[in-house]
Amino acid sequence: MMKPYLIQTTTNNYKEAKKIAKVLLEKRLGACIQISKIDSLYMWKGELCEDKEYLLNIKTKKSNYEKIQRKIKENHSYDVPEIIAFPIKKTEKKYKKFIKDNTQ
Repeated sequence: MMKPYLIQTTTNNYKEAKKIAKVLLEKRLGACIQISKIDSLYMWKGELCEDKEYLLNIKTKKSNYEKIQRKIKENHSYDVPEIIAFPIKKTEKKYKKFIKDNTQ
């Protein structure tokens, strides 16, 4: 049974975010990817940082996590990119089928 997942990553520029999204979609690793501009506050090397970033919400299936992680790392400029995954516990049946039909 296909298990839908939401994977998130952030980048510091739109061009990189779009490149990662296109790579994942062309490889059929994600069915749909949204890019949102966000404000991020975080600790890095003991200092409080505040940046504008772009959040990618990648809808996929659980079995694609490792491949997506690898593609993000190959195309990302951060030393430690955020790559986190959440199981999608509830979704409309047609949307779940959309994810299944549009990922390998």
